[in-house]
Amino acid sequence: MATLADVARRAGVSPATASRIINGSPKPVTEGLRERVLAAVEELQYVPNAHAQLLARSHRSAVGVIVHDVSDPYFAEITKGLQRVATENGRLVIICNSYRDPDKELEYVELLRAHQVAAIILAGSGYHDESYTTTLDNKLRVYEATGGRVAVIGRHQHAGDAVVPANTTGGHLAATELYELGHTRIGVIAGPAHLTTTTDRLAGIQQAAAEHGHTIAPTHITYADFDPPSGATATARLLEAHPDITAIAALNDSMAVGALRHLRQAGRTAPGDISLIGFDDMPVAQDVTPTLTTVRLPLADMGARAMTLALRPPDDTATPQIEEAGATLVRRESTAPPRR
Repeated sequence: MATLADVARRAGVSPATASRIINGSPKPVTEGLRERVLAAVEELQYVPNAHAQLLARSHRSAVGVIVHDVSDPYFAEITKGLQRVATENGRLVIICNSYRDPDKELEYVELLRAHQVAAIILAGSGYHDESYTTTLDNKLRVYEATGGRVAVIGRHQHAGDAVVPANTTGGHLAATELYELGHTRIGVIAGPAHLTTTTDRLAGIQQAAAEHGHTIAPTHITYADFDPPSGATATARLLEAHPDITAIAALNDSMAVGALRHLRQAGRTAPGDISLIGFDDMPVAQDVTPTLTTVRLPLADMGARAMTLALRPPDDTATPQIEEAGATLVRRESTAPPRR
């Protein structure tokens, strides 16, 4: 097992300097020294003394949260829960918008580590990118080795505390609702293909299709960007290619709102001409006309639970804790049986 002296020797610094960097001392050091020591920690798989970790955490009051975009209603709801628990615990929350740029997320991890935050919470979807996920996992492990805590929301490669939304179950609920209403010609507006959230929700859709003796062909799935404009564009593509579709499953509510906009502009109605179901149950789902049938995830609660995990006492963090956030169907006005 590597020792502090081994790390110092590998980095070419004194044990005292290595200790200050590893344990998050506020005493300034050059970024070059910090990077060398943390690289040595990673290479040698060095695990610091638990007592030193506790001391390192004691002066850290901020928690870093990396989201795709806090103005997105999905992340706005999650952030409400995060901030509520942080405030209750006297913590400052630093919000970092990555805009689904993996390189920016990696930069934020480094920046938050340099600011010696007490914890980092990843609140966005994981990526289907092995190089990125491996690099991210390594950076987070180095950060944890220096006394930091990590919690994630969603399916990520990093092994640690996590709140995992029931995306596959939710996709299954959405498709099952449409099939049981009598729809068989269904189109899907999915999110970005490189996100694990999209993959998981699509998997649930396909499971329900198979259970009802159907399959949703790739030609009936169009990918968008989890926002209203791309949802409208995707709806136009689907209906142009498959005018006989009687139902659309949009894999988030923002895209469903865009779908409603396109249907209105095209002179078509929901659910009269096309049934439409969303996902997440964002506040906007009750404000549109017709109100949106959707799959509810407890977004604010997911944020609260992730912050609670991130702020667990050091003696309570030996075993990673995985919590599932369940999905439920919410029936409103945008779905009905197909016209005969």
